[in-house]
Amino acid sequence: MSSATRKHTALPKAQTLIEALPWLTRHHGKTVVIKFGGNAMIDEELKAAFAQDVVFLRHAGLKPVVVHGGGPQISAALDRHGIVSEFKAGLRVTTEDAMDVVRMVLAGQVQRELVGLLNQHGPLAVGLTGEDARTITATKHLPEIDGERVDIGRVGEITAIDTGALQALLEDGRIPVVSSIARSQDDGHVYNVNADTAAAALAAALGAETLMVLTDVEGLYEDWPNSDEVISRLTASELEKLLPELSSGMVPKMEGCLHAVRNGVTTARVIDGRVQHSILLEIFTDEGIGTMVVPDGQGES
Repeated sequence: MSSATRKHTALPKAQTLIEALPWLTRHHGKTVVIKFGGNAMIDEELKAAFAQDVVFLRHAGLKPVVVHGGGPQISAALDRHGIVSEFKAGLRVTTEDAMDVVRMVLAGQVQRELVGLLNQHGPLAVGLTGEDARTITATKHLPEIDGERVDIGRVGEITAIDTGALQALLEDGRIPVVSSIARSQDDGHVYNVNADTAAAALAAALGAETLMVLTDVEGLYEDWPNSDEVISRLTASELEKLLPELSSGMVPKMEGCLHAVRNGVTTARVIDGRVQHSILLEIFTDEGIGTMVVPDGQGES
């Protein structure tokens, strides 16, 4: 290869790296909580790209924390065990039998696979559930349906976060991978908690710079289904006004973003997990993709 050819192929790479410099400087040493979900959890190529992105963040001087649920995997496992999946108010009704399966799938299957993918790049990832070191504590969640409180089993509402174990892992250069299961505040059981909600609560408690929620859409749409224009940036108050109009799947994600920015997280973003390396595109480029939520007082969209 001639020096001219080498210069030609190397220069764009250098320019890409330099474009990332202001972001590398800004995010260095900052904690970023990433909610892993949607297609990125199922598609092999997207899973591998996700692991590369998270390890890249770690080597770029950030402190990533991964939080995951596992809806499709849980449904498949419940089917295999002959347990019917029922949803009320957008939440999975979780009997004692179902809870055993949920715990087994999240901590024993989804988390293990993710830890394995990250650790192909070095001894980085450590898996834990919200039960470990009292990371997430919850009490029974009783959603309101048609004006009445409904018992949906072992579904939890987060009451406390203890970040001690996560902080120790981050200081040791590790990447915590947290399954969205909580210890019970008031009995000896465990609770299934919504992973979007868990990620937001952890981001706030850790004083994270950013909460990123991977989804299967491009972001928050301006006027769905009439338009596929994505709102690229909005304030907490603007988001709060939109919440009643959102589809049920987006509500916990956007409520999580709202909770995060109202509780000290600098930005919360919903990004398209179907795009390879969407995390890097969001953190290290001018364009960014998806929808970013900022605290009030940081400019209307």
